[in-house]
Amino acid sequence: MGFSAGMSRSSFADFQPEHFSWSLDGKVATITLNRPERKNPLTFESYAELRDTFRQLKYADDVKTVVITGAGGNFCSGGDVHEIIGPLVRMKEAGRMDELLEFTRMTGDLVKAMRHCPQPIIAAIDGICAGAGALIAIGSDIRYATAESKTAFLFVRVGLAGADMGACNLLPRIIGVGRAAEVLYSGRAIGGEEGERWGLHNRLFTSDELLGEAQAFAAKLANGPTFAHAMTKTCIHQEWDMSLDEAIEAEAQAQAICMQTEDFARAYHAFVAKEKPVFEGN
Repeated sequence: MGFSAGMSRSSFADFQPEHFSWSLDGKVATITLNRPERKNPLTFESYAELRDTFRQLKYADDVKTVVITGAGGNFCSGGDVHEIIGPLVRMKEAGRMDELLEFTRMTGDLVKAMRHCPQPIIAAIDGICAGAGALIAIGSDIRYATAESKTAFLFVRVGLAGADMGACNLLPRIIGVGRAAEVLYSGRAIGGEEGERWGLHNRLFTSDELLGEAQAFAAKLANGPTFAHAMTKTCIHQEWDMSLDEAIEAEAQAQAICMQTEDFARAYHAFVAKEKPVFEGN
């Protein structure tokens, strides 16, 4: 796509990634992790391409919401054992700490890119959602799932800390500190119904309904005041480490900026005319 620092607004209409599937329906992009024979594991290359894609979405004119899902009845099984875990063990054996740190920072950069891209991200989760896949799920803004889904932060099972890709920051905020501690220490899977009770999943659907429902909700958001949605996402992210006074001031500034948009005026005039507003995202 020819993106670079200081780039102008750009289109994703012709985007053709190498390591996952991409489709654009109206203003809704769908990313599909597409290695179903292995339950959609990640590789060094797919991590990097996902990170770069979410970074570039900041400049997209034609993408207003993103759905991320997996092919073949599973979401993502995490890092590929043969293509990632094996090479990492060899780096360890060779004493290449610099390369290990380069990798762990790169994986974290994927989550940072997801949180900083302005588009709301909806994860559609079925089947296995493990390791890095679980972090992609909680790095999303909204999670739709099935009762059969199994979400596991299983880093402890391979002798690693549960502190990976922001898990110790994100997960307690979503499900609470005690529940997060239990699953991060144990590595056990959270079933779909348990995840919904805990607030990990926003809603549950059947496997046949899941993707369509996620895309339908994404389309509803994409047809709303998308500048304001981006501002909401920014505030949710930035206010995690603010005091209440700081947060109220940040929201006062954010709302004053949104009041300068045409969508704000459109909503008012539609209300006066007793019509439904048609938002354009500006």
